[in-house]
Amino acid sequence: MKKYNCLFIILLAISLSNCGGAKKEDNSLFSFETASTKKQYVPEESINLSLSNSSSKEVDSIVFYINDVKIGTTKGLGKLSFEFKDQKLGNQNLKAIVYYEGELAEINEQVELVSSVSPQLLKYTIVNTYPHDVQAYTQGLEFYRDTLFEGTGNGSSPSGSKGISSLRKTNFKTGEVYKKIELAEQYFGEGITILNNKVYQLTWLNNEGYVYNADTFKKEKTIPYFKKMEGWGLTTDGKSLYMSDSSETIHILNPDTFAEIGSINVYSLANKVKAVNELEWIDGKIYGNVYQKDAIAVINPKNGAVEGIINLAELKTKIKQTENTDVLNGIAYNSKTKTLFVTGKNWDTLFEIKIIE
Repeated sequence: MKKYNCLFIILLAISLSNCGGAKKEDNSLFSFETASTKKQYVPEESINLSLSNSSSKEVDSIVFYINDVKIGTTKGLGKLSFEFKDQKLGNQNLKAIVYYEGELAEINEQVELVSSVSPQLLKYTIVNTYPHDVQAYTQGLEFYRDTLFEGTGNGSSPSGSKGISSLRKTNFKTGEVYKKIELAEQYFGEGITILNNKVYQLTWLNNEGYVYNADTFKKEKTIPYFKKMEGWGLTTDGKSLYMSDSSETIHILNPDTFAEIGSINVYSLANKVKAVNELEWIDGKIYGNVYQKDAIAVINPKNGAVEGIINLAELKTKIKQTENTDVLNGIAYNSKTKTLFVTGKNWDTLFEIKIIE
């Protein structure tokens, strides 16, 4: 790897010298003009990019980039305005390549794009309640062909006893488990989703996911994550997978390879929303449990803005309390009834609720 990096640097230097000079990062000669920028922006705003030239170098042109995408070129020390309206929320990496006196300089800076949307507090009504396996440490919940699929983890109780991670099909009305397979004790099952008659299941710390036939539960393959990370929630828009990892980031994955093809960062106004757990795709939005908050965030998948909040803390008062009772986790959407089914880790009840617009 070191030899490869050295060769890359040499080739890069040769390439740049043929263009009139070697590129170097030098904030002592040039820097982004702080008077025309600020630390945080919202999508409705524009940023005015310009450089200060402390050494009075003769500048031929400047090429500006945001997140390594070229946004424009100016002559001399010209200024450039850029609208953030189509950008995803999160850190925006600013870069300028300055051509001056036969040399090149690279200047870098960073600003943060935050949400301007005030989340709406959504109300709900309880439509029905159903029995739920109190031993199920729920990590994923999804309807498929009128059957409720559930993924569980091997959570620990205060007494130290542990459950067994599983994937199961259940009769949501009775709580009966039609079919179940269990993971080995060392694997902690996490979020699940279903795409093209395949069930995808994450693991928490084993850095891999599993693909099963949705009819037989036969495991078809094991897919490693694209980098070392925790597996939390999982959903799909019908083409790609969306995976949370305990941070504010939701990764967009190729379902065949788990390669990352994009990402969004979840924000509520100016605040990052971390620990988004179980996910569900509903009418073009991502509904995500916020771990240990007993609430669901409604997320715009285009930019990561939280547009709504469903406070479900009341539901925890309506279940049987045991030493194993844990947080709300589990969202399944029934497209026929237009209702949500929610439960929690080691809850004895599955709630069917309807959002009141």
